[in-house]
Amino acid sequence: MNIVLTTILLFAVFGILLFIGCPISVGIVISSIVTAVSTLSWDQITFITMQKMNSGVESFSLLAVPLFILAGNIMNNGGIARRLVNFAKLFCGWIPGSLAQANVLGNMLFGALSGSAVAASSAMGGCIYPIQEEEGYDPAFATAVNIASAPTGLLIPPTSAFIVYSTVAGGVSISALFMAGYIPGILMGLGTMVVAFIYAKKHKYPTSGRVPMKDALKITFEALPSLLLIVIVIGGIVAGIFTATEGAGVCVLYCLILSILYKSINMKSFMKILLNSAATSGIILFLISASSAMSWVMAYSGIPAAISEGLMSISTNKYVILLLMNIILLVIGMFMDITPAILIFTPIFLPIAESLGMSSIQFGVMLIFNMCMGSMTPPVGSVLFVSCGISKITIEQVTKTLLPYFAVLLGILLAVTYIPALSMAVPTLLGLI
Repeated sequence: MNIVLTTILLFAVFGILLFIGCPISVGIVISSIVTAVSTLSWDQITFITMQKMNSGVESFSLLAVPLFILAGNIMNNGGIARRLVNFAKLFCGWIPGSLAQANVLGNMLFGALSGSAVAASSAMGGCIYPIQEEEGYDPAFATAVNIASAPTGLLIPPTSAFIVYSTVAGGVSISALFMAGYIPGILMGLGTMVVAFIYAKKHKYPTSGRVPMKDALKITFEALPSLLLIVIVIGGIVAGIFTATEGAGVCVLYCLILSILYKSINMKSFMKILLNSAATSGIILFLISASSAMSWVMAYSGIPAAISEGLMSISTNKYVILLLMNIILLVIGMFMDITPAILIFTPIFLPIAESLGMSSIQFGVMLIFNMCMGSMTPPVGSVLFVSCGISKITIEQVTKTLLPYFAVLLGILLAVTYIPALSMAVPTLLGLI
């Protein structure tokens, strides 16, 4: 079958299945099989599809994904979030709209620990929104701040998104990816803080004032064990003491010990955390498995090469092509969750990016940044829905307030795309590249 028709068939079937409410993973498998039927026999399809789905999750590195999910769930229920919020407020009390600023800083810290945007938005929003409500913060403003800052956890390591990308991209150092995410993740948080500051200044939001030294030392002491987790896990991975997967195991054990010491977790709640983590891990790993089959079908059919030729035919200017790639990825992020998007579109766009002289590490950061913005937008923005659920306001109410944040983050995304040093400086400095 013609490559153009094959491409249309694959994405048309997949789009229709998503539109009628079919689960993404099931839609990926069905659309892959339907497309493969046009060129292969049923026996071949059955054998190869099962083989690719099995090999897609047959990776030691992917063991880190369920472990980081478990660690994030333990943090979310183990009293760590509240301590991080209190610690964040120490640095933001003098700034107008200090609670909003603490929300951003708290999301950056919690995201750096849990590696999950949804966990960060849920934990930080749940802790800080009731206080914002009491102090008269506009619900749309408070919700928008939480939405815009929660995805920093997908860039600031450790994060399972980079682990999934590394598996698909092949041969990309997880340590280098982790380090590459720091500057873009911090810029994302700082950009959100600037917008929140301007809004709070304009609407004359109060400051919280400075915390007395005695209280500040107590809050810092309580938060220090949680903050040490970043040093232990990231330091251990970068220093080569343990792999990302082993680091994830250390992270789980450390969080569990902290939660027990804080007396915020018992056997009943721990069993519930295990069940929730297993369910989430099962969904993600099946998505990875299904996407591996689709990636093979696309490669066999020549779809990535056809899309690459199509983009190159539009322009030979690398800046124009990278801009088009960002536009496509932003649209994809609006309709697809981060894991399947990474698995499906990395094989398509990574070769194009590399042909333009972009490092696979920089491309990975750019891809994840696009997906971060996708988590903020309807119709499938997970962070958007979680944050709106916490504050009990509609998406329509928060959209207008969210637009300035989106505009600033879009500018940072373009900077990450066109300035390699933003992604490459830290891993290069540490000798990881």
